[in-house]
Amino acid sequence: MELSRVIALVAATITTGLTAGLFYAYACSVMPGLRGVDDRTFVEVMQRINVAILNGWFVLGFVGALLSTGAAVALHLPAAGRDVLPAVVAALVFYVAALAVTRKVNIPLNDALAAAGQPGRIADPAAVRARFEARWVRWNVARALLCTAALGCLCWALVLHGGN
Repeated sequence: MELSRVIALVAATITTGLTAGLFYAYACSVMPGLRGVDDRTFVEVMQRINVAILNGWFVLGFVGALLSTGAAVALHLPAAGRDVLPAVVAALVFYVAALAVTRKVNIPLNDALAAAGQPGRIADPAAVRARFEARWVRWNVARALLCTAALGCLCWALVLHGGN
């Protein structure tokens, strides 16, 4: 049981860290880098990124963080794991909040961007960009902060676990 707890905590920490890093990278490099491009290029690049990101490596981190953190919570429910439980539950709450933001805000914005059609055929790419960019960036920062908070909680859980 002890080895399973450690494996779940480490897996949760790694996968949550990968996801937090992904959202952080968008916040501090991808979106600022795209800020200076023309509207049609912005729409085209974001449409391509939104397709490219749907791959196994992304799913491993994004879904893996939820599953491994959930497993860590379940494995720490018995009395022997209870001192770590509050930090792991907090991590799960933060991560689920990030998933909710993704589902309620970022995915619908991505879908609307895709529905705008081929960038070369969009009559008003500036309007398409205006409906997408600021809101998507703002909520991506929220996702980055939530995932980073979850990562911090999992790191603390590892510290607490090591102290036992």
